[in-house]
Amino acid sequence: MPYNFDHLPSRRTSPFVNKWTAHPGDVLPLWIADMDFPVAPQIQRALRKQVAHGVLGYELPSKGLYEIIAARMKKLHGWEVDPGHIVCTAGVNNGYNIAARVLCSKGRGYFIQTPVYNEFLDTEGRTGARQKIARLEKKVQGSRIRYEVDFDAFGRAARHSAMFLLSHPHNPTGQVFSRAELERMAGICIENNVTIVSDEIHSELVLDGAKFTPTAGLSQEIARHTITLIAASKAFNLPGLACAFAVIPDPVLRKQYQTVLDGMALEVSSPGLTAARAVFSGAADAWLRAVLKYLKGNRDFIVEFVERNLREVRVTQPEATYLAWLDCSALNLEPSPHEFFLKQAYVALSDGGKFGSGSEGFVRLNFGTSRRIVKEGLTRMKQALQ
Repeated sequence: MPYNFDHLPSRRTSPFVNKWTAHPGDVLPLWIADMDFPVAPQIQRALRKQVAHGVLGYELPSKGLYEIIAARMKKLHGWEVDPGHIVCTAGVNNGYNIAARVLCSKGRGYFIQTPVYNEFLDTEGRTGARQKIARLEKKVQGSRIRYEVDFDAFGRAARHSAMFLLSHPHNPTGQVFSRAELERMAGICIENNVTIVSDEIHSELVLDGAKFTPTAGLSQEIARHTITLIAASKAFNLPGLACAFAVIPDPVLRKQYQTVLDGMALEVSSPGLTAARAVFSGAADAWLRAVLKYLKGNRDFIVEFVERNLREVRVTQPEATYLAWLDCSALNLEPSPHEFFLKQAYVALSDGGKFGSGSEGFVRLNFGTSRRIVKEGLTRMKQALQ
C-alpha cells in the first residue's frame, strides 16, 4: 500500500492546544516531538472497531498483549523478554519518575548525560531525587557534530547515584549507542550498584540501518540491573493515547515498582492498549518502513541544506529519531537562537537551553513532517540570518 507523507491533515483546526496551535498562525512549528503524519490505517481500523463497539470502559492489559510485546522484542532485537516481567504504565515519562521514587534516596539520586531530553532534567523537581550530570563530549568535524560518552565524568557521577537515566536512542542528538559503549556504561553502573533506567521510546525509529541494541539485551546480568521503558508512541505517532511498558526482570525491583505505580493510581487508556496491540503484533510495519524511508530523506535534506546555506551552523546527522540538533553558538544570536528564529523567522524550534546547561546556543528541529514544511522552515531561518 502506498503512503503519501507529503499531504498532511491540518492540525490548526483542533480545539485543543497542540504543536500547531500553541503559537500564532504565522509560526511554523518544528518543535514538540510528535509527527504530523496520520496514524497508520491499520491502527485507525483497530481504534474505529473499538469505538464502533460503543463501550469504552476500564480495561487492563492482558497476558496475551505482554506475550505479543515479548515476541516483538525477540523478532526485532533477539532480546529474550519474559512476558511476566512487563509492567504497564501510562507513559514513559511517568515510567522513569516512578523508577526515581523507587530507587533514589536522600543520599543517592540519579544522573543523566546532557544535552538530553528536557523532561529528564525535570525529574529532580518532580520526585525530589538529586540530579548529577555526566555531560556528553561534543566532537566537531566540519559542519557536523556528534557526541561521545565522557567515561571519566560518567564514573564520577555513578559513584554518588542510585539510578542512571539513559536516553537510547538519544534525544536530542539522534545517536544510537554502540554495543561497546552500552557495555562499558553498564559495567560502571553495576560496579557502583546503580540501576539503569533505559528510555528506549525511539528504538523503532532507526534510520540508515543503524544497529540498535536494547540495554537489557546485552546480558542477563545487565538485564537484572535495568528497567527498560518502551512504547509505540514515537514510531507510530500515538503519544496522545498514553500507554507504555516497563520491562523489569528483577522480581524485587518489579514488585517495588508496581507498588509505587499502584499507589499513584495511574490508569492506562483502553484505546492505548488497542493501539499497542496492533503495533506490537506487526500490523503497521509496512507503514513504519515507509515512514523511516521518508524521514531519512528529510534528514539528508536538512544536513545538506545546513552545510550549503547555514555556514556557521553545525548539525548532527541523526542515526535515529526525527530530531536534528543544531549548534548555532557561533552566530551569537540574541537573546537565544530559539527566540531569534521564533521572532525573526516565525519558526518554532525547541530551545537548546532546556536540554541542559551549556546548550543555550542550540536548537532542536523536529523533521517528522512533510518535506515541504521542512524546506520552508529552513528557508525562513536562512532568510532571517541574511
